[in-house]
Amino acid sequence: MSEIIKDTQVYLECSATTVDEVLDFLAAKAVEAGLADDKDKLVAAFQEREAQGTTGMVGGFAIPHAKSATIHEPAVLAVKLDNVEWESMDHAPIKMAIALLMPDNEAGVAHLKTLSKVAVMLMNEQSRVTLLDAADAASIAQVINDSITE
Repeated sequence: MSEIIKDTQVYLECSATTVDEVLDFLAAKAVEAGLADDKDKLVAAFQEREAQGTTGMVGGFAIPHAKSATIHEPAVLAVKLDNVEWESMDHAPIKMAIALLMPDNEAGVAHLKTLSKVAVMLMNEQSRVTLLDAADAASIAQVINDSITE
């Protein structure tokens, strides 16, 4: 897997102000990109995961993720945000969400490996700074792809 996120799956602007609005935005974009069929089912999958425990991490990042039959192929979407209040491990607002999409039939090991690689990437301060400072979608996609596919 050489490219799990394309620059067309990176959104530099989002007017969402709540977690639910972010999840709705991501689900709509996934359907628009042909990665999933049903926006409502995808939102429900994201919300089901959030109900198990927050996906808000540290340093201004969240990793919402969903496993669902509505998803066609493993994919990642990223969106820059304006300080969304999201229950996070460091109680800081979220500035970027990196969403993981996994079809039901590929859930399990593949999903956990991808999630683990994103979490490791976000533990690296240089990666976090690069992602938050990036002004273009291609740069964000490059950092994520380099971290996930290595």
